[in-house]
Amino acid sequence: MSTSPSVIVFDVNETLSDMSPMAQRFSDVGAPAHLAKLWFASLLRDGFALTAAGASRPFAELGTGALRTVLQEVELDRDLDDAVDHVMAGFGQLPVHPDVPDGVRTLRESGRRLVTLTNGSTQVSDRLLTDAGIRDQFEALLSVEDAGIWKPARGAYEYAARTCDSDPGDMLLVAVHPWDIDGAARAGLRTAWLDRAGTPYPDSFTPPSLRATGLTDLAGQLG
Repeated sequence: MSTSPSVIVFDVNETLSDMSPMAQRFSDVGAPAHLAKLWFASLLRDGFALTAAGASRPFAELGTGALRTVLQEVELDRDLDDAVDHVMAGFGQLPVHPDVPDGVRTLRESGRRLVTLTNGSTQVSDRLLTDAGIRDQFEALLSVEDAGIWKPARGAYEYAARTCDSDPGDMLLVAVHPWDIDGAARAGLRTAWLDRAGTPYPDSFTPPSLRATGLTDLAGQLG
């Protein structure tokens, strides 16, 4: 990267947080563990659909609604309300990926400004980073709830640029989601795709500026 960005913007859900424990939350209530991935995909679908229609609803509200739909036909070991509460509580207790603490500290030590930009709430981001001992590495925790529109809409990234008083071209969006990478690139940000699983990047999306296997790898590439 010819001119290194001075502001690094991190997606939170799945990029920083390890969502694998959510499978156990589904098992806890008597549901198949694989429904965790279906639930999260359904939640994102609903958020994107509202964004396309020019509307926006809070992440937790959509998460609860999608969960009720996913669990509706499942034979649970408790009533639906209790099952929904148990699964949603797990989302607020996730850990970070193992590479995150050292990678974040290295990137901050390089003098770059670090912020988050999530489709979820700032409260969840704050809890996640505080529990990991790295909350103090971040200048700001941003949410699309304040932008009024979800990523990957251009307005979400423009909100981050305004809030950071930064030119989009001096910002690097870090995410595991190709749709987030594509949206940020279209808004003028540079991008870094974290590919922890060795999956192919979809040809239909704008390619990332950088590809890394994790945050420590990304920190090494940025120098």
